[in-house]
Amino acid sequence: MKTVLITGAGIGIGKATAHAFAKDGYRVIVTDVLVDEGNAVAEDIKRAGGSAEFHALDVTSTDQTNAVIAAVETSSGAIDTLVCNAGIAHKVPLDDLSDEKWDHTFDIDLKGMMRAVRAAVPKMKEAGGGSIVCLSSIMGVAYGWDEHVHYSAAKSGVIGLVRGLAVELAASGIRVNGVAPGYVRTAQALSEVHSLGHVGLQAAAEFIPMGRVGEPDDIADVILFLASKAARYMTGQVIAVDGGLLVGRY
Repeated sequence: MKTVLITGAGIGIGKATAHAFAKDGYRVIVTDVLVDEGNAVAEDIKRAGGSAEFHALDVTSTDQTNAVIAAVETSSGAIDTLVCNAGIAHKVPLDDLSDEKWDHTFDIDLKGMMRAVRAAVPKMKEAGGGSIVCLSSIMGVAYGWDEHVHYSAAKSGVIGLVRGLAVELAASGIRVNGVAPGYVRTAQALSEVHSLGHVGLQAAAEFIPMGRVGEPDDIADVILFLASKAARYMTGQVIAVDGGLLVGRY
């Protein structure tokens, strides 16, 4: 049985991704700082007949990241697929964007991915390969996002991370790709404080060519594809999954 470890798997896209991999027969390692939500995802998978376990993980901690991945490798062997999904998007105007707030977003959204990759890659190499999928955003690929410049910058950094890792790890049989979601119905997007909120998200559907905002499952299925044999000759790519938004706005 193949093993997938997903960061930020307690809610939203991470949760949907956990269920998608479970349905495909993977052993799913659910990780999150949200303990109750993460445990619930693992229990739901097990009740449905799948294999899952939960580990509390704060990706800003190198020690904790190393320990969780080492524990998984001890019990299950090398991780076959690593999904780096944990992230935050806090609304902060430039005048209020302190070094601490900037660093906190980068520590989770970009450096947190590097920590997980760095910990998982040695055993992947020993096993002869693996797949890594990192979550960027259309706000890192094509758009700027006012009062979220730290988020846009971090998500742009994910693209560089994907490309650099893809080249470095290709000879070891490890593929590295990314997904850049558009507007997706998650707790983050529905936040009135930090994002569009319910009304704003519904309004976004009017300028998305497919006529709707995305659902977490829409993103999860593409992540699963990138980890699959069907994507065996793909590495270093970041795929926008946005209902046609980037090509449809003039």
